[in-house]
Amino acid sequence: MTEWTEPVPDQRGGEQLTAWLTSLVRNREYGKLAELRRTEPTDAHIRAGWYGPREHREIFEKVAFLFGVYHQGSSVPQYGTGSLGAAARRIGDGTGRGPENPGAQRLLSRVVASRRIPWRHLQHTVTRLRSCEQPPPSWIQLTDDLTRWHDRKARIAYGWSVDFHNPRTRSRSGTTSTQTTRKDAST
Repeated sequence: MTEWTEPVPDQRGGEQLTAWLTSLVRNREYGKLAELRRTEPTDAHIRAGWYGPREHREIFEKVAFLFGVYHQGSSVPQYGTGSLGAAARRIGDGTGRGPENPGAQRLLSRVVASRRIPWRHLQHTVTRLRSCEQPPPSWIQLTDDLTRWHDRKARIAYGWSVDFHNPRTRSRSGTTSTQTTRKDAST
């Protein structure tokens, strides 16, 4: 009889999930990454769920799905940066990005208008970031934000809207940058 020898992670959370997911890309475990992109539960989804507490298992599994979608065919892991709102600000083309891009505006509006976690719209956001060759949101922060989606005090959707519409500022060097009001969870 074969015994399962892979240990269950001692610590749980978005950091551990992200570490495992990025190791799949670094180690070129394309089969596991392909499993994550499937909509029906697979062994890889179940493994991703181990990193979260029981009440957030589905969130961890679906963040792993989003990670798999973003990293399809990639050989370099992207840890991401900022909130989903800050990432959506990078969506666009030559006509404009973020608030200046009507498609990005509509997409973020659909995400933040939802009372339930808007998985389909999150998938569209991640897919658009990938197609625009822009970094994803911080996978750590995304996991944390989604576990607090229904917490009225956390106001996750509002925070994403603020990050998306955050005005650009001029630095002393004359380059344009975006101020970030929320800390990146990976720092």
